Amino acid sequence: MPHRADLSTRLSYALAWVRGKTDLAPAAGLVLGSGLGDFVDRLERAVSIPYEEIPSFPVSRVPGHVGRLVIGELVTSEGTVAVAAMQGRVHGYEGWSGEEVAFGARVLCALGVKLLLVTNAAGGVNPTYAPGDLVRIVDHLNLSGVNPLVGANDERLGPRFPDLSEAYDARLGALLEEAAARAGVTLRRGVYACMPGPSYETPAEIRMLRLLGADLVGMSTVPEVIAARHMGVPVAGLSVVTNFAAGLSRRPLSHEEVAETAGRVRDRLAAVVEGFLPGAVR
Repeated sequence: MPHRADLSTRLSYALAWVRGKTDLAPAAGLVLGSGLGDFVDRLERAVSIPYEEIPSFPVSRVPGHVGRLVIGELVTSEGTVAVAAMQGRVHGYEGWSGEEVAFGARVLCALGVKLLLVTNAAGGVNPTYAPGDLVRIVDHLNLSGVNPLVGANDERLGPRFPDLSEAYDARLGALLEEAAARAGVTLRRGVYACMPGPSYETPAEIRMLRLLGADLVGMSTVPEVIAARHMGVPVAGLSVVTNFAAGLSRRPLSHEEVAETAGRVRDRLAAVVEGFLPGAVR
């Protein structure tokens, strides 16, 4: 069996490739979930790197996840921010390990970003949520069975037992809410539950999640957050509620509905992100 390079070595190869493509030093990292990848069209001086070109970078085959790392400048009335954005992500249900699921987020962190903003499309477990709502993630439940820190720890990246008592940074969360208020966008707060997928949850599972305190459910994001916090990078999270969770609506769940709803709210999401990033990286 061929020897596989350790995580730090694989990250160094990926970083060398990315830095060879652009001279921008990103201050903010973004992970753009299902149907949300169009945000990169707002970046100027943008360099787009397909995941398959980057050494060790896993490639998603899920519709709605384009599979490119885009580095450019977000120019707003509040200032200009250099951004590295993952246009799509991989998931554990595709067969990737936790370490591989989090690899892209680790690349963003290793590029030197001051913060990581993760976004996703999620089902609304909280019955007061409706499709199209934007929610600031305040905490998560990792019910996926996947953790990117399983295995030998690399002290060059972070501690063996990182503290997740503030997985989602309170200061960044407050700035998200301020940006949403300025943009006239209602921003809710909620706890995100990560399930393994790829099948959607049963009504009984949704009732369980409600009892556990979840407001949102999805199949991503949490491994990226754990990896970023392991590396000491603060995290903020935004979910787009794209559908009622199982049992809360008579409509069957579908990925097409998820992508359609995410696309419908992209301008509101972009307004929040554009208002948030300049102040967040200061």
